Amino acid sequence: TIEMAPPPSLALRGGGNVMCGGAKGALETDDKKEEKNGVVIPPYTILSLDTQARFLSLESGQTSQAEYIWIGGGGELRCKTKSLPKGVPATIDELPVWNFDGSSTEQAPGTDSEVLLKPCAMYKDPFRPTGSNILVLCDCYKPDPDAPEGIGEAIPTNTRKACNEIMTKVAAHEPWFGIEQEYTLFEPDRKTPYGWPRDGFPDRPQGPYYCSVGTENAYGRAVAEAHYKCCLYAGITISGINGEVMPGQWEYQVGPCVGISSGDELTISRFLLYRVAEQFGIVVSLDPKPIPGDWNGAGCHTNVSTKAMREPDGYEVIKKAMERLGAPGKQDEHIAAYDPSGGKDNARRLTGAHETAPITQFSWGVANRGCSVRIPRMTEKEKCGYFEDRRPASNMDPYVVTGKIMETCILPDCE
Repeated sequence: TIEMAPPPSLALRGGGNVMCGGAKGALETDDKKEEKNGVVIPPYTILSLDTQARFLSLESGQTSQAEYIWIGGGGELRCKTKSLPKGVPATIDELPVWNFDGSSTEQAPGTDSEVLLKPCAMYKDPFRPTGSNILVLCDCYKPDPDAPEGIGEAIPTNTRKACNEIMTKVAAHEPWFGIEQEYTLFEPDRKTPYGWPRDGFPDRPQGPYYCSVGTENAYGRAVAEAHYKCCLYAGITISGINGEVMPGQWEYQVGPCVGISSGDELTISRFLLYRVAEQFGIVVSLDPKPIPGDWNGAGCHTNVSTKAMREPDGYEVIKKAMERLGAPGKQDEHIAAYDPSGGKDNARRLTGAHETAPITQFSWGVANRGCSVRIPRMTEKEKCGYFEDRRPASNMDPYVVTGKIMETCILPDCE
């Protein structure tokens, strides 16, 4: 499934220019006429980002804007903005608990629709750089007037809470995560990968697009670069970007992050990606296999290490983790946790082709991208380092995945 459909009005065309300048004023139209069954489709109205910028630069006094962000009932991201008359507080605990209509996000019934937003992490807002404005990642809870602060149980879609409990138990092991988020850019029709001919395929197969340069090879670099800068501004531990094997597909890496912060930072980085794509009129898809056939899928390879793995002779600790990941029943457990559909999404991707291992088998190997888990060559050589779990899908829940890896590999040593 493709997760976001901004209005078709802002589509990027040849050369990568956004069709919205300041010359025509606040409303502009794409005068290209399209027909369907002989009927001309009216042009879409295009909102000018230059006009918007005139207002975004206005001073707000001491009032700050806080964008509260949470994960919705279908795994999608939601947000709304709150004014902070006294500015940004010094700590996350000083931010107010807020609420939203859970019946509109499939997270509560209409008869008892209020869901609470409890702030858990904050970042600088790159879309409101004037003044002191923030992005606020939130956990979702049921209200409970008898509980402290009126906050009750975590709602079922709050996977962060369970992950945080695991990360607290394994904290002494100092787990680090580096997550490689792959994504595919689409035209607003949500069917055509960006840079591909409509209702067709590129004139060349996979090969020239990975880490490529040139108009004929790299499609959508403007989105990837803008997102990179937004992550740096916000304070995300983004470590790099690159073009991927399938044209129109890109990757960025978040990490190394410690414990729960890995899921937090990946979630906010996804939010930033969607918001940047809005500006360009491009759709971002996290579908693990957006195009059937001889095209690479999209994953979220998860690199993992603990303090013991990073120390001398840590390779033995890594091999112990491989034994636990390969224990009877563990492959099925992890596959079920590695995409939001219990493995159905990954079944289209983990076929044994296109740099994947078969979904039914667990395997690990050194420098082998056809295995479930890859051990870097340098890790083997230096006898310490990290491993890369290549099974998580691009639309995976980072809290579920990092928590599951710790539960299998490290938690038994904490009990």
